[in-house]
Amino acid sequence: MRTLALLCLIHALVSLPSFAMAKKKKEEITQTLEAPKDPPLAVVADTQRLGFLVSPLSAKGLLSAQLRDAIRGLIKTANGAQIVKLRAFTAGTGDMRRVYAIVSDIFTEKKLPLPAVSIVQVGGLPLDGAQVQLEAYVVGKKTVNPNGLAFVSGVGIATRNPLDPVPPLLDKAMADLKAAVESSGATSQDVLRITCLFSSLDEYSKLRSTIQTSFPAAMVASVMTQRGPGSGLAECEGVARLKSPVGGSLKFLSPPEQNPSPNYSKIALVGSPKIILTGTQLAFHMEDADVRLAFGRLDKALEAVQSSLKLVAFSSLYPLSNAMLTKIRNIRFEFYDKARPPASTMVLFEGLPSIDASFGIDVIAVPH
Repeated sequence: MRTLALLCLIHALVSLPSFAMAKKKKEEITQTLEAPKDPPLAVVADTQRLGFLVSPLSAKGLLSAQLRDAIRGLIKTANGAQIVKLRAFTAGTGDMRRVYAIVSDIFTEKKLPLPAVSIVQVGGLPLDGAQVQLEAYVVGKKTVNPNGLAFVSGVGIATRNPLDPVPPLLDKAMADLKAAVESSGATSQDVLRITCLFSSLDEYSKLRSTIQTSFPAAMVASVMTQRGPGSGLAECEGVARLKSPVGGSLKFLSPPEQNPSPNYSKIALVGSPKIILTGTQLAFHMEDADVRLAFGRLDKALEAVQSSLKLVAFSSLYPLSNAMLTKIRNIRFEFYDKARPPASTMVLFEGLPSIDASFGIDVIAVPH
């Protein structure tokens, strides 16, 4: 009996490491985390229920901490409305690529559908230490835009001297934006969102007051586009609620008194019940083929949601150099409808979420 007991004890001691290793291996398997999902390339939203939010600025923590606070704040402010698109303006040296992962983590954690995401690096934000500001497109439960929306191209003025004071330039931008809004049949009170792009934020309190006085109901985001701008700049784009039906899914306006251009429309009127919002498509390197590849990839993303670049209402273009800006101008009408150019904003920005990127683009379109 003693011999038998001794043999059992030896067997148990020999088996213990194998059992422990098997248990540890099982625990490692169960603790493996699923990789975060990528945000969608494009989302389809209800035009009549679309609204806009802008996150407040914060200097607390670095980019990741500020971003998490901003996203959670927007979700709370949305109060049940679905966030379908986020545009992140980032400043500083934080890794912009983290934006995609953090958005995915938070929305997945809260069991919310992932929004499309656009990311662009700017030269600065209107608060020392702030590293991110978010614009959100949200779809609520109630109809708020029964006649559709007007998307107004970036309007304003650029000067040759980057040291020119910005407040007088903004006065011109506000007058131009107001004229464009009124030509769509809307009023200043109908403007829902304004994004202003500046060469300097030195007199931001004055700039903010001018914008709020001109468009008191609008959500406002303001950024300095580059750390070392090559020109003085005040350019503002906007979105307004229409007062009367469009009479179609998409129409464009370029009133003669607003210095129209053959390269873009001043205003896009969206009457389509559905609207398509895309994330940023990046171009890598500087050749013509790289520009065409970016437009082609974006076109495929739109095809997946029953649209195309021929049906773009508004395009936001983020070139990082004058050379790329010229290439975009020369190539975009290989993809856009030359007879019906979309409304657009295109100015130079500081950076994009890849060191190889030369420009980025996201669009608002309507379905076939």
